Amino acid sequence: MLERLLSALLGDSGTAASRHEVLGIKVIVENTRPDIDTREVIDRLEATLGLIRSYVPHHFRHLARDFDHIIVKRFACRGAYFHEQRACLVELTFSVNKDFSDAEVAATILHEAMHARLHALGFPLEMADRARQERFCRRAEIEFGQLVPNGEKVVARARWTSELSDEEVAPAIDPSLAAQRIAEVDRAALRAQP
Repeated sequence: MLERLLSALLGDSGTAASRHEVLGIKVIVENTRPDIDTREVIDRLEATLGLIRSYVPHHFRHLARDFDHIIVKRFACRGAYFHEQRACLVELTFSVNKDFSDAEVAATILHEAMHARLHALGFPLEMADRARQERFCRRAEIEFGQLVPNGEKVVARARWTSELSDEEVAPAIDPSLAAQRIAEVDRAALRAQP
């Protein structure tokens, strides 16, 4: 299932990726959207990773070891952890969307860092109690949200999602539907370009 999702969503886009380093972490940006400035993506990552480093430094140290790199590209959700590559994905449009605070973007990275930590400790990612792992990741978000300025939305969202049913907290994603919706949004954004 995961391989089909990755194939449908991460397929070869034909876009050259740019490589960067942010606070000692390798970052790859695959910017398929001409309306998004890659420099804004990097600046936002620097700000958000800086929040993690400042407010939960113990998590930042693990993150820097457990991730091989961060990749920023279009995807069907805010973030994901790809254990085969030890990569954290941050969704391209989410990473620069001013409707989300730096704390909210940082919480997404931290959430995926918790998946990486569990993987590094030997927990299988395809385990039957995936919902339990999701709640573990949400607890780290709550800890962070309680410490960081403007973290109220982080805490509220993490608490709300933690209280969902197991099926809702760790939902199955239809890869073809997700890819279709991303393509529709991107086409609309390109049509809106002057």
